[in-house]
Amino acid sequence: MALDELVELIPGMALILDPMGQILACNQAAQEHYKESLRAILRHPNSRAILHEALATSPSTGPHAIHTAIVHLDVPIKHTIRLAMRQLSRPQGRDKMVLTLLTDHSTEQAMDRMRADFIAHASHELRTPLASLSGFIDLLKDNEGTTDQASRTLYLQIMSQQATRMQRLVERLLYLSHLQLRSHNRPHTRLDVGELFALIVGEVLPRFTDNTRNLTVEQEEDHLTLLADEDEMIQLFLNLIENAIRYGTTPDHALQVRLCARKEGTGILLSVSDNGPGIAPHHLPRLTERFYRVTDNKQTNPAEVEEGTGLGLAIVQQIVERHKGHLRFLSPPHEGTICRIWLPAAPAL
Repeated sequence: MALDELVELIPGMALILDPMGQILACNQAAQEHYKESLRAILRHPNSRAILHEALATSPSTGPHAIHTAIVHLDVPIKHTIRLAMRQLSRPQGRDKMVLTLLTDHSTEQAMDRMRADFIAHASHELRTPLASLSGFIDLLKDNEGTTDQASRTLYLQIMSQQATRMQRLVERLLYLSHLQLRSHNRPHTRLDVGELFALIVGEVLPRFTDNTRNLTVEQEEDHLTLLADEDEMIQLFLNLIENAIRYGTTPDHALQVRLCARKEGTGILLSVSDNGPGIAPHHLPRLTERFYRVTDNKQTNPAEVEEGTGLGLAIVQQIVERHKGHLRFLSPPHEGTICRIWLPAAPAL
């Protein structure tokens, strides 16, 4: 049996190397997963070390020893790979060969980092309102009977605000967790974009009742249809419109928010745009990170940024991924911000 045929029979990602570390055979799984990175992995000092160890194994009776190492690769993308090498039995006098199995631990490590970061951030976000509540409770207890009514009212108002903030944060954390549990189940319900926009306008209209804010809706074609979860799509647009209001409001001109929909390729391009001050370029790649907030925009009320949970765009990203779509933010200097969502169109009936 040829080496190429043999290595394809091995489950997982497998290579066969010669004594110089050159690839004699590589199965399709390894080639598709690592592509040009394979040679960089094999050139790593840890890989070279266990190759020499495997080659030095004496061909005594019984299976040859298995030698393992961990390789961290930073370019072109980060990988953490476990290599296991074992010398193959060969007829006397033939060149030695080494079977190499690769196991990628990059996803597990990334998930572990995400969990640790999530716990750290969530703890930090909850600690602030809890400290505020605890402080005012102690203040009221220590000064019981001596605190004037005006001070008591102020303390209770602040406590109520902090409790509401904490409740909103917990609700969004639970909603994000709910989305993640359903991330592999793509929605199959047909949803008309025009009807979706009508529901969204009905939800947000109370926030556009004066001359300082204006909402417009544009749909280039009738009967644009998605396979989507209606509640999740409404939540997506409510989060984007909330962000447009929070970061786009300025004291010198009226805020214009636009919802748009049009056909693009095999899908539908949805967008939410505003005419606010825009977002600095260095923020754009991080907008969908959990708890990340843009804090350098000049607004009518900068405290509104602090009232946000920092989870709104993370929820948007999760919803888009569940619907097998793509999300992109554009913010030309001083020209506002555009959020574009491409989603696959529903098949024709």
